[in-house]
Amino acid sequence: MKSLRYYLGSFILILFFAASCMSKPSTPTPPTQGNNDITGKVWKLTEINGKPIALKDPKSNPHFKLNMADMRYEGNGSCNGVGGTFEIKPEVMRIKFNQGMSTMIACEDLETEQLFVKALLSADNYSVNGNTLTLNKARMAPLAKFVLQ
Repeated sequence: MKSLRYYLGSFILILFFAASCMSKPSTPTPPTQGNNDITGKVWKLTEINGKPIALKDPKSNPHFKLNMADMRYEGNGSCNGVGGTFEIKPEVMRIKFNQGMSTMIACEDLETEQLFVKALLSADNYSVNGNTLTLNKARMAPLAKFVLQ
C-alpha cells in the first residue's frame, strides 16, 4: 500500500512538472503606447498636398485628436469643428476616418479647412517621424503633415 502511494505521488509530480514545462513562454506584447502611438494627442496641420499652409488667421490652425475610448476623432478645420469615428490598426499603421459632422460657419480660411477635411477622409495609412505625423493615401505623395502640439 505504501509503495502504491509512493508511485501515485511520483506520477502526479511528474505530470505536474511535465505540464509546466510544456506551457509556452509568454511573449511580450508590443506596446500600444510608444513613439508611433498617435492617439490621445493633438496634431496641428503644417502642410497640405505638399505645400505649407498659409492661414489668414494663424490662431485658428487646423488640428485633430484621436480618442481611443470611443473611437472618435475631434478637431477644428480652422473655424468649424469637425468630428466622427475612425478605425486604426497601429501595428500596420493603417487608419480610416469616417464621414462625421462639421459645423458650417463661413470664414477666411475655408479653402484650407476643406482641404484638411478632404485629406482626413482620403487617408488610409500614416507614418510618424519624431513629432511629425503624415497622413497618406496608398503610396502616393503625402496628403497632409502635422506636428505634435
